[in-house]
Amino acid sequence: MNLNQLKLFYLAVKHQSLSHAAQELNITQPAVTKGIQRLQEYYEVPLVHKSGKNMELTRAGDNLFKIAKKIFELDKLADDCMAEFHNKGLKHIKMNASESFGAYYLPEFINRFNLKAPKVQVTLEVLSNRQVVENSINLKNDIGFVSFPVKDRKLNSIEIIKDEIVIILNPFHSLAKKKYLKASDLEGQMIIMHEQGSYFQKMIHDLLEANNVCVTMPITFSNNEAIKKAVEGGTGIAPISKKVAAKEIESGKLVALSLLSTPLYRTFYMIYHREKHISGPLKQFINLIQQ
Repeated sequence: MNLNQLKLFYLAVKHQSLSHAAQELNITQPAVTKGIQRLQEYYEVPLVHKSGKNMELTRAGDNLFKIAKKIFELDKLADDCMAEFHNKGLKHIKMNASESFGAYYLPEFINRFNLKAPKVQVTLEVLSNRQVVENSINLKNDIGFVSFPVKDRKLNSIEIIKDEIVIILNPFHSLAKKKYLKASDLEGQMIIMHEQGSYFQKMIHDLLEANNVCVTMPITFSNNEAIKKAVEGGTGIAPISKKVAAKEIESGKLVALSLLSTPLYRTFYMIYHREKHISGPLKQFINLIQQ
């Protein structure tokens, strides 16, 4: 078997594009096509069917793709492992995090880590939960942080932080003088929610449904800062992690009330590939997070 031909096949199927595979390997598209043809000739079995723009795998092709994926994931692991020995003076940790954790929790840990390991370069990319999980599965980061439990056999998922979900209100809102809120207090209120399809939004929907509470949700935002600004302006009320609104609560711009009968908590998880090489600096950071 020719590993170069296998890589052509793997990348073309992975990206569903011959041209994408050619660009990644800096070769021509006909060279990719020829490599896949030779791989099929070697195994004496068809691996792909061309259906319009899509590449549909045969049963043999599907099995080979799964094997190729494991091979090139291990190849990436080997590169990562050896890179640590290649240049001991320069260390690097690549992190992905969901918006809430990346903006409001992680900077504090990075600052503490930087004091202990000033020579380690840390890069943080804030992404959607889904993208963080995908990057972790595909070994495109060293470590990820998400706000929902991940059940994937390729990943280690460790609960690290739990934060109360509170309802934030403008100080002049009719409910702002209460000491706490019951689910029934939300009846008829305009609730500003995070973007559609988020785990957080599902949690709130489940709470309202369980208590037979009807609210209006005409507005959704993709980030926490926009939600806080809208509530400050009197547009409505919003459920949010307490730490996310800590500055505004402390300054008096917002009021935060707990849900008494059914308190909610948002749990954050640290995830990384089970076969990921844990370098010295990465292990040090993981230990810091778990303290």
